[in-house]
Amino acid sequence: MTLAKRVIPCLDVAGGRVVKGVNFKDLVDAGDPVELAKKYGLEGADELTFLDISASIEERATTLEIVRRTAEQVFIPLTVGGGIRSAENVNELLRAGADKISINTAAIARPDLINEISDRFGNQVLVLSVDARRADTKSGFEVTTHGGRQSSGLDTLAWIEEGIRRGAGEILLNSMDADGTKSGFDIEMLKAVREISSVPVIASGGAGKISDFALAIEAGADAVLAASVFHFGNFTIKDVKKDLEKCGFSIRA
Repeated sequence: MTLAKRVIPCLDVAGGRVVKGVNFKDLVDAGDPVELAKKYGLEGADELTFLDISASIEERATTLEIVRRTAEQVFIPLTVGGGIRSAENVNELLRAGADKISINTAAIARPDLINEISDRFGNQVLVLSVDARRADTKSGFEVTTHGGRQSSGLDTLAWIEEGIRRGAGEILLNSMDADGTKSGFDIEMLKAVREISSVPVIASGGAGKISDFALAIEAGADAVLAASVFHFGNFTIKDVKKDLEKCGFSIRA
């Protein structure tokens, strides 16, 4: 049986508002996270990803109150990321209504965090978020931290393999080169990750045209994630699903 491909809107939240920029810079306001979450739930989103993009930079935890209010409005799986440093942080977010959590910077600083979360809550709860860009590494891609601002020195494929070995249940692959550019997903990087990943891969970064989503799934993505094209009304989730269905992919109604 072919698993249905998922379409996931992403709420990048800073200062309590949804924001969007190019390569995480020049952020513009895109609305209220609770209102947008409700809207996307009604429009047929398969899941919702909520990333507190300033939490790691400001060295604070994700805003629990906004997560709680968002979770009350949506009846689809909610993934929350940003500023998660411990299994206890995860426990608080799950109690606030998150279904999955996404870690990035803290996992690179202390990889044992992946094991701790997976062992306590199960790998189905854990999404390893990887902000990657082209670089002079073995695979040609490196992992960045702090919203793409800093190089980690890690090779992207080696890090993903380690993350899966430690218990990550899903990979959120965000192309920092493509992020916010609307030039299409990074197909080359996606194919490289698909070859080595034994868990689902979510493609993120670069969606600009409806046809971009089908190309990402052809390259091996199990789910496609986008932000600005949905926030600013370029097209709807239903439009994307209709095109994926037309291209022969199995989708959720």
